Amino acid sequence: MTTRIPVNGELQEDELLRLAKAGDKEAFTEIVRRHEPAVLTLANRLSDDSHMAADIAQEAMLRAWKGLDSFRGDAAISTWLHRITVNVAWTHRKRAVRRRALPIEDVAHSLDAGPGVRPEEMGEAAMLGRTIRRSIRALPVGLRAVVVLKDVYGWSHAEISEALGISVTATKVRLHRGRTRLQADLEGRV
Repeated sequence: MTTRIPVNGELQEDELLRLAKAGDKEAFTEIVRRHEPAVLTLANRLSDDSHMAADIAQEAMLRAWKGLDSFRGDAAISTWLHRITVNVAWTHRKRAVRRRALPIEDVAHSLDAGPGVRPEEMGEAAMLGRTIRRSIRALPVGLRAVVVLKDVYGWSHAEISEALGISVTATKVRLHRGRTRLQADLEGRV
């Protein structure tokens, strides 16, 4: 069954989800089109490798397609896809550890220079950005994931807890430890 999806994306997400659950591949393709950039961005922030990030994003979308029936709609589609992406990244991380590969999480922020910013300020901001990225990469994986999900993506403690399969208390403890280590590391580098 296929429904013609309007080119301008007129269908609301709940309607697209209903059609996709009914087996409409075009509706799911539209969901992917709308959310793939955010999924890929998260995968890149959780990965040190753009190729691995692309694999993570692709696998996350495949898992979403296979798991459409299990999506109850309690959260937004974007939140559901982010959780899947985090889980896929963790799976890749576990495989990488077994192969003695490098950690995959990374929280590279792009620094946006506003109007009137002097070149030396842009240089300082770029240097600070590199320092922050190195400090975040230095965090243990468990702390890094919580810090990225909370401080970059703004997830609640409960959402992080659910996505990572840990308690809310463990989430709070890891966030505190991660922020403390980041602060200490940054104070030593700056």
